[in-house]
Amino acid sequence: MPESPSPLPESLSPAARVLFGDRLPLARQYADLLATDGVIRGLIGPREAPRIWDRHLLNCAAMAELVQAGAAVVDVGSGAGLPGVVLAIARPDLTVVLVEPLARRTLFLTEAVARLDLQERVSVVRGRAEELVRGPLAGQVSPGDVVTARAVAPMDRLAAWCLPLASVGGRLLALKGASAADEVETHRDAIGRLGGGTPVIRECGAGLLEQPATVVEVVREREVETSRRGTRAPAGRAERPRARRGGSTRSRW
Repeated sequence: MPESPSPLPESLSPAARVLFGDRLPLARQYADLLATDGVIRGLIGPREAPRIWDRHLLNCAAMAELVQAGAAVVDVGSGAGLPGVVLAIARPDLTVVLVEPLARRTLFLTEAVARLDLQERVSVVRGRAEELVRGPLAGQVSPGDVVTARAVAPMDRLAAWCLPLASVGGRLLALKGASAADEVETHRDAIGRLGGGTPVIRECGAGLLEQPATVVEVVREREVETSRRGTRAPAGRAERPRARRGGSTRSRW
């Protein structure tokens, strides 16, 4: 058997077995896809390939503990599929829509979904989040029970992009890093004006991961009128190991 381009480190195997269960072989297949096609096509930086499991797959899978059974998930700025594809692998009860504006990324996502045999539960939509609320793509994506984002954008902008894609009572789960507490304090009022409730910081994977995933949870409490100007949605990527944006591989993860 050829050596995996992204082997699961032995030290991370216990956490991976818990987070993925009997779906771990599929997670391994996705890790290899990221480490090969993902790098070649510029979705993952070459230096990130050895760190796919600890910096990307496991912290995304840890978010699943916040997602209720049978939820409809909308992943905004999906990039290479983080966290949307990971959640679909770890949780076969979920349906997931991957929203990504860039053609080369949506092509990768479409191919990855097919290769992982996830087509029945996972779809790919090319566009920006605001285009799904107003414009030619409006109505193409049904409101989600959960909207996920793995992005560097401040929480006020993430809320503007993502909350309109959640049903009232649904939630935004934003995978963040060390800045989470400061962002929540800075943007609490803006989130409220956008129809969100009080943001709560959750630590996911505690006891499993050496560094638990930090997630900001915001409930969409009410509908608000969105600006016609709109705001540019996150491009979502996992490309360069610098300050992250979208599904990127930036340093705080």
